[in-house]
Amino acid sequence: MTDPVYHPADEAELAAFIADAHGARRSVSIAGGGSKAGFGRPIETIAAVDTGRLAGVTLYEPAEMVIGARAGTPLDELTGMLDGKGQMLPFEPADWRAMMGTDGSRPTVGGLAAANLSGPRRIAAGACRDSLIGVRFVNGKGEVIKSGGRVMKNVTGYDLTKLMAGSWGTLGVLTELTFKVLPKPEASASLVWHGLDEREAIALMSAGLGSPFEVSAAAHLPAGLGGGEARTVLRLENFKDSIAYRTAALARVLKHSGPCDVLDQESCRRFWREIADVAPLAGREGAVWRLSVAPSKAAALAAALRRRGDVALFYDWGGGLLWVLAPETAEMAHAIEAASRAQGGHALLIRGSADFRVSVFRFGPQEGPLAALHGRVKQTFDPAHILNTGRLGA
Repeated sequence: MTDPVYHPADEAELAAFIADAHGARRSVSIAGGGSKAGFGRPIETIAAVDTGRLAGVTLYEPAEMVIGARAGTPLDELTGMLDGKGQMLPFEPADWRAMMGTDGSRPTVGGLAAANLSGPRRIAAGACRDSLIGVRFVNGKGEVIKSGGRVMKNVTGYDLTKLMAGSWGTLGVLTELTFKVLPKPEASASLVWHGLDEREAIALMSAGLGSPFEVSAAAHLPAGLGGGEARTVLRLENFKDSIAYRTAALARVLKHSGPCDVLDQESCRRFWREIADVAPLAGREGAVWRLSVAPSKAAALAAALRRRGDVALFYDWGGGLLWVLAPETAEMAHAIEAASRAQGGHALLIRGSADFRVSVFRFGPQEGPLAALHGRVKQTFDPAHILNTGRLGA
């Protein structure tokens, strides 16, 4: 039996619905476009809220570099409006539809913020939450809450804007969001080194990111993934006149790693779009994991995983982020989590079958002071635990 779906026309209707659900202790699932529906544990729900009617850009001041939109606004509409003015969301939003197998859906602005999705430029421009300067949301009691505004220096007291980013609809239903934007780079180019092993590649990416030439993205694809030999790629962006100089200068600084090729602007754009969207792992059977670790520990973590089983992986964020495709087994899940902890990192399951997610998905600390803090935050915003119940395991 399909859960009934409620389509509120505005924030007031949504607040009344959530207040009623709170009073009745009725669990509610929240969805925008549904592009990330397979993330987390299957939601224990009685009713569903679709925010699709809460759509439309509510504020755009190009000269002030700020844009606001309701949560159900399709992401491509917002980015298209920005593109028309030569501007962009700095953190390079990711589109996981192909990787998640939800190609018929349409990512929304609210879903972007609720998941805190950030692409390759995150290492240079910060995460989604760093560009999010204002939110409106309905908490689990049906109360409308506003946090932040139109400028970056707007926080007095608790920074609820940052708290809502990455909460996956478990603390409140986002209704409106405001972002700081930046001018789009006039030009871009990427330097590509072929055939490096993973330790060499991470050393090269670290050196490039530490150089004065403003590397905005750094990724490594091992041999056999998305092509033939291994590729290590660094991106440069900004004014067209500076690209040629910085490309040549960076190649000289990194000449100890061997000669490199340079991707043209269109090939550069396509490559980084694929990295952001986790395209090298899309359409392949298995569970997809996102591993965060210090770049200096990344190669050792990858080697430990390969000793445990057949995995495919690639590196983003200069080696600080590993995307891993692995067999969907409890033994492999435990191995991934244990190996990540051993290297001081963290593993998060992003894609898996419903049964697999029920058995192995974990989000955040499971015990100790930090877990207790998470519980208190949840109790404050959603005391009846009705919002996306069970999605993050609580």
